[in-house]
Amino acid sequence: MAQLAGLIVSEDDGFKKHVGRMLRTGPIPLSVLDERLARDGAAPDVIVVDARGDASSAMRTIERMRATAAGAGIFAVALAADPDLILQSMRAGANEFFTWPPPEETFHNAIRRMAGRRETAIGSKPPATTLVFFGAKGGAGTTTVAVNCGVELARLSKRSTVIVDLKAGLGEVSLFLGVRPRYTLIDAIDNLHRLDREFLRELVVKHKSGLEILAGADHFDRPGAGDAGALEELFRLLGRQYDYILIDAGSQINSCTVAALYTADQMFLIGNPDVPSVRNAQRLLDRVRQLGACGERVRIVMNRAAEPFPIPPKQIESALGHPIHHMFPSDYKTVSAALNSGVPLALTGNSDIASQFDRFTRLILDPNAQIAPVAAGKKTALGIERLASLW
Repeated sequence: MAQLAGLIVSEDDGFKKHVGRMLRTGPIPLSVLDERLARDGAAPDVIVVDARGDASSAMRTIERMRATAAGAGIFAVALAADPDLILQSMRAGANEFFTWPPPEETFHNAIRRMAGRRETAIGSKPPATTLVFFGAKGGAGTTTVAVNCGVELARLSKRSTVIVDLKAGLGEVSLFLGVRPRYTLIDAIDNLHRLDREFLRELVVKHKSGLEILAGADHFDRPGAGDAGALEELFRLLGRQYDYILIDAGSQINSCTVAALYTADQMFLIGNPDVPSVRNAQRLLDRVRQLGACGERVRIVMNRAAEPFPIPPKQIESALGHPIHHMFPSDYKTVSAALNSGVPLALTGNSDIASQFDRFTRLILDPNAQIAPVAAGKKTALGIERLASLW
């Protein structure tokens, strides 16, 4: 739900850091606005006001925020649950009152209530769905999964869908789709102040499937650590323009990929059934937990998982503590031909790989859908099913 945004009003950096983590890491993630970057005129969805100091000043702040953001949920945070202060906060316009530090479950329940009210508001746009694809190692097939999932989402849903290539210098999304972008991600984050619908339309390139691409930068040093705040704001702005946002986040944990992970409704961790992938996946899952990102959003995808498995799937699930969400068997020839031609697998014809992605994507659109398993392809002399897969 990348379009939901929170604003923290405090002079205390420790307060901002703690509350920012709580906003980003709950079951309903919010991006945290930097007031210097929030220039699109859109009001935040949640405003957290630090009322631990001067109560009169905090009440004036709440009144001002209520006047400028009538539909926002305003949370007041004070040192003690003083009845008079609670009453003053509610009269000033606060929806919720917490003592410092706010209990996480209570705080996140308040976010859920706010999101529920927002969804039922008249004229409210349905929240965007953000999918982040992250590789357990380089070459695991992350971009291939992200690109073909994006093509299928655009084709099946008939809704606005964009894919963002987050990899600095070596992004391959546009190459895989056979398009030549004029602009890149850097043009977007350097022009946030003018990033309205019309300008964004100039920056993206549209594939014939309907998928729009915000291409990766040619710079090897950007996006970098200094761009993390701008990226978080960009993802929020995209959430106001698109129904589905896919992010190819590569395979390196840094401040930019962390910004992407915080916005994710689902994070697909792409690996292979081998020791390096499983070891790296364990470390990445630990890191996601340390960052506070909700583990419920993680989906494990095993790519090139052909029998005989180097590591059995049950053993992988036991090692990771997560079920395997999907397995793509190996078919180097089919995938290599698609990559070299710049035509997505989903559009190459009636192949097993197209059926694989059709099923994978339909379950994203409707997790409760009853979808028949993909039919097996021809068997080799060894009896190993040659189902389509990803390179």
